[in-house]
Amino acid sequence: MSEVYRHTVQYYETDKMGITHHSNYIRWMEEARVDFLARIGWDYAKLEALGIFSPVVSIECKYKLSTRFSDVVSITTAIEEFKGVKLKIRYIMTDEEGKTVFEGKSEHCFLNDKGFVIRLNKEYPDFYRTLAELAENGR
Repeated sequence: MSEVYRHTVQYYETDKMGITHHSNYIRWMEEARVDFLARIGWDYAKLEALGIFSPVVSIECKYKLSTRFSDVVSITTAIEEFKGVKLKIRYIMTDEEGKTVFEGKSEHCFLNDKGFVIRLNKEYPDFYRTLAELAENGR
């Protein structure tokens, strides 16, 4: 399930040259990821209530074009890979003309509240199944 999240560039997200500061794209990845998980029925509040935490273990970024204040950026998220312990999500950000402005990936693991790795297939099979099906379908 590929989902689109829209973000309007805020004035405070731009630098002195009027261009979006590069660090904001990583924040937008998080916004889109939180939205994506909510859309598939596994929002962060639900995960944390179950004792599931999902820290970022790596980020990959490719900046293609600049964005500026008030631009609307569409962020498409999809599961690129899911191996049961690690989840990799890809992000493609486009401007209002459909031009790609950014491509990125984030990789996550799953931990319990004591910081130990969770085997989702054994401890949370419903969540595991949802992610596995989406990964299998490239969504």
